[in-house]
Amino acid sequence: MNIEKVVVIGAGQMGTGIAQVMAQSGLHVILNDLSDEHVQKGLGVIYNQLQRDVKKGRKTEEEKQEILERIQLSSNLSEATDVQFVIEAATEKLEVKKQIFKYLDEIVPNGAILASNTSSISITEIAAVTKRPELVIGMHFFNPVPVMKLVEIIRGLATSDKTYEMIKSLTRTIEKEPVGVKDFPGFAANRILVPMINEAIFCIYEGVSTSEEIDNVMKLGMNHPMGPLQLADFIGLDTVLSIMEVLHDGYGDPKYRPCPLLQQYVKAGWLGKKTGRGFYIYEGGK
Repeated sequence: MNIEKVVVIGAGQMGTGIAQVMAQSGLHVILNDLSDEHVQKGLGVIYNQLQRDVKKGRKTEEEKQEILERIQLSSNLSEATDVQFVIEAATEKLEVKKQIFKYLDEIVPNGAILASNTSSISITEIAAVTKRPELVIGMHFFNPVPVMKLVEIIRGLATSDKTYEMIKSLTRTIEKEPVGVKDFPGFAANRILVPMINEAIFCIYEGVSTSEEIDNVMKLGMNHPMGPLQLADFIGLDTVLSIMEVLHDGYGDPKYRPCPLLQQYVKAGWLGKKTGRGFYIYEGGK
């Protein structure tokens, strides 16, 4: 089976990036979300990114238009009846993903592969709600998707070798680097990264230092391009909390206990850059 037409579910930060790189590689992409407003906003994000590429000489105006023409907007998943591949980039909640995959299993062709961009949730558990667990796989992109090269490829318990090899090949087609990982909570990247962020938040909680100073420690002392607290704001503190909860529940180890300050910020609606306030305050996107 050749993958020529794909559906990306979720027109947020990750979904729009995934749709863009898929369309850039020559695939026909259906970008889906709950409303026309959401998908139009997502297309605007893609347009702006491509326009920046044109201004910087990385793409021509003709290339930009060709990419945009390969993206179809949709607010109705029933339009996904003739595709070979679907990737879900919805909210990081297990029940939401189960509901999406159960519905997809009913409407997409029998041989179509179903992937999740989840950053921590079990692929095996998602696959269990379908009648095609051998065709369900994790494909975890990193933000910003058009720039970051890594994609974690996560095999569920029943994922077939053929599915795994096809998705590795697709990853290289879209000019990303696949890294295979097993289906453990948090996989590899977030099992390492997010507890570090959580520990930085504990440093704020315990009064060790300020957000700026803790970030400078990691940038200047460890040569990180971005401090852990600024990175948390960019990821979204609600997503950071969700991943910590998955790690804590999955391993039952107190070292994965979410910091109470992280929980408090999420309850307050201080989710980072997307809400204008997290460990920093953002105005005009800065």
